Amino acid sequence: MTTGAATTTEDARAIPGLRPRYGRYAAAAAALLLSGLAALGACVSQPLVAALPPPAPALSADPAHVERDVRMLVEEFRPRGHRQIAQLDRAAAYLRDELRAAGGRVTEQLYDVEGRTYRNVLARFGPDSSERVVVGAHYDAANDLPGADDNASGVAGLLELGRLLGQAPLRGDVELVAFTLEEPPYFRSAEMGSAHHAGAMRAAGVKVRAMISLEMIGYFTDEDDSQAFPLAPLAMLYPTKGNFVAVVGNLEGLSLVRTVKGAMRGATDLPAYSLSAPALVQGVDWSDHRSYWEAGYPAVMITDTAFLRNRRYHTDKDTPDTLDYARAAKVVTGVAQAVVALANE
Repeated sequence: MTTGAATTTEDARAIPGLRPRYGRYAAAAAALLLSGLAALGACVSQPLVAALPPPAPALSADPAHVERDVRMLVEEFRPRGHRQIAQLDRAAAYLRDELRAAGGRVTEQLYDVEGRTYRNVLARFGPDSSERVVVGAHYDAANDLPGADDNASGVAGLLELGRLLGQAPLRGDVELVAFTLEEPPYFRSAEMGSAHHAGAMRAAGVKVRAMISLEMIGYFTDEDDSQAFPLAPLAMLYPTKGNFVAVVGNLEGLSLVRTVKGAMRGATDLPAYSLSAPALVQGVDWSDHRSYWEAGYPAVMITDTAFLRNRRYHTDKDTPDTLDYARAAKVVTGVAQAVVALANE
């Protein structure tokens, strides 16, 4: 062996004790890599989150209510694109009436974009408190598409959540918000309805304990390999059947993701999985919760995973007959438990 040269495989064989030591190093390195991957998987998916006990009295969403509201939005107020101001205003009036009937204190937030006036519909439940829980869903749809899952399902869930909160023993302040302009051409811009709402709260110094975005909660399937993923390794951590609901958050919001997931698991038998990841992972920030991250508020998205499961996403086939209202109602029941837990802490 030449002095100063790297040790070769032949050299290792010739030196007593060196080869076993190399084996131990390799085994240790492999064990360290596997433990690191396991830790990363646990951080990302939080597989061992315990279910929170259901609240008293129990809150249970009605699938028939969810279906009725989805059909109303799709069949009576289509199209709901950014140019259809009259239709958006008609939909907003319906949302106002339903949230007021549920017991909410309803107001509107108006704002102008390129010469058009848009409106968010707001409803407050429970007493005023130092921190607020916000739940939102966008009621606009892409272009002239029906938008049953995207996002009439989320808005129908918001309305049913309002009906449940009107009966709930709330000790804190909960605000439900129906947004406009989540879809293109204003997607991921400062003109989204959620951006205007989050920005106004930040300017007013409102403290937000949590924001929950309902983004496509109606499509489920038990078919094999029906669930896709933004990153291939995630298939090792999650089901490959699209029969679960997902709680999606960023790495700063691990605690909120854990709380919401635990509450949803305690509410129904619908499987709830979570993903905590940076926004660079495809789809992680593709809804209204992004606006609250931008404003410095903790937020999560509740979703059926959208285009990663529903192949009808942003097509004219995204219709009410394709949704699973029984499981969508279970999503709402789980969200209701999460909201009550957060508001009453």
